Amino acid sequence: MRAVEITKPGPPEVLVIAERPAPAPAAGELVIKVAAAGVNRPDVMQRMGQYPPPPGTTDIPGLEIAGTVDAIGPEVSRWKAGDRVCALVAGGGYAEYCVAPAPQCLPVPARMDFIHAAAIPETFFTVWTNVFDRGRLKAGESLLVHGGSSGIGTTAIQLARALGSRVFATAGSAGKCAACEKLGAERCINYKTEDFVAVVKELTGGKGVDVVLDMVGGDYFPRNMDALAMDGRLVSIAVQRGLKTTINILTMMQKRLTLTGSTLRVRPVAEKGAIAAALEQHVWPLLEAGTAWPAVHATFPLQDAAAAHAVMEEGSHIGKLVLVV
Repeated sequence: MRAVEITKPGPPEVLVIAERPAPAPAAGELVIKVAAAGVNRPDVMQRMGQYPPPPGTTDIPGLEIAGTVDAIGPEVSRWKAGDRVCALVAGGGYAEYCVAPAPQCLPVPARMDFIHAAAIPETFFTVWTNVFDRGRLKAGESLLVHGGSSGIGTTAIQLARALGSRVFATAGSAGKCAACEKLGAERCINYKTEDFVAVVKELTGGKGVDVVLDMVGGDYFPRNMDALAMDGRLVSIAVQRGLKTTINILTMMQKRLTLTGSTLRVRPVAEKGAIAAALEQHVWPLLEAGTAWPAVHATFPLQDAAAAHAVMEEGSHIGKLVLVV
């Protein structure tokens, strides 16, 4: 099969097409003939040598795919050859065929093409487990989403709004802010020209928001705490502005804050399968109805993965980038 290799850590140009043996399914696994694969920032980090795949995982990048079931391993009962599925994988998505654990596979929603289906797993799994599981966001509460125009951000805005929450976001340009508001954010704050803490306090009558989804880290961390309401929850999923910061512990105590976070790639199949089941129960009806929909900015042929990574790093995109196989 054709697959994208990382020849060495470096810039996008180190991604090249190569021939690899097609995978075979082990017990509890499917082989999926890949029609499309999502591109995510962890792929960029892996390409740069900063995010190695878990032990036993292929070195081929790619964390989410959509396509048709090609082969089925032992102990798989739900799926059959030819089924249209999308799947969260720990690697291997940038290829013509990819192995996926059966519990991490979901049916492609009705009326959805493979390109949009491939844009679902990494972001929707991440948003569900962090915003709704760890962040415990409920209808009637409020959410602040940093990086609102990213794949994670556009997903979080739509799901939180569809499930009954007030949503605010941050982004770095007027165009990105407008896109976030079109997707359902009540107000998107341009972090380059406005203080998000002050704006959030004003919009909530001085209370602050119930949950912050943060992919920035660094000096945003104490500011996020300031933006939270009493009993607020801060959920960290990335550290684009740094791993370390200084916080006022008394603020956490006085406001009874919960500070939490998670990663996804290394979690066991059973845990990812539980997230998939929750998505199918709570989110798939929204996708079937068109109430929520993955935002796709652009597509690229598999052999142009380097170009997709260049766009990802440049940062002007809104929503997801997808490789078409």
